[in-house]
Amino acid sequence: MANPGNKQGAPWPLPKFKFSVDWGTQKNIAFQEVSGMEVESQIIEYRGSNSKEYATVKMPGIVKYGNITMKRGIFTADNLFWKWYDQINMNTIKRQTVTIKLLDEKNKVQVTWTLHNAWPTKITATDLKSDANEVAIDTIEIAHEKLVIATAS
Repeated sequence: MANPGNKQGAPWPLPKFKFSVDWGTQKNIAFQEVSGMEVESQIIEYRGSNSKEYATVKMPGIVKYGNITMKRGIFTADNLFWKWYDQINMNTIKRQTVTIKLLDEKNKVQVTWTLHNAWPTKITATDLKSDANEVAIDTIEIAHEKLVIATAS
């Protein structure tokens, strides 16, 4: 039976609101939201010509990683997103390692998602409204070639 987490010292699931992001030499970048950390194996269907079954066999194929979307507030004289995006030239970009860390209540890293060879594919600037009472938010979408997940031991 699963532990309901109601006894003293029993484990609880981690909340998702305490996290930090590092990319390249930039450490502990504050974001409002990080989403899209997903991996998927494409399915290869195959049936041998001498198979007695009238069905295909499903095998794992090429691994595909989803793009990561990050949102954060706009600050005066901070154009980190745009500087990275401006480095894109025809078929060349400075790729970086991006590390997303989920923290516990004592600021200890509990889960780490590491994106290898990451680069920005899209930036969306904030919308502007004269009657809004909200923080200005920029959004960056990052492509990467590999996602490695590690948990605290």
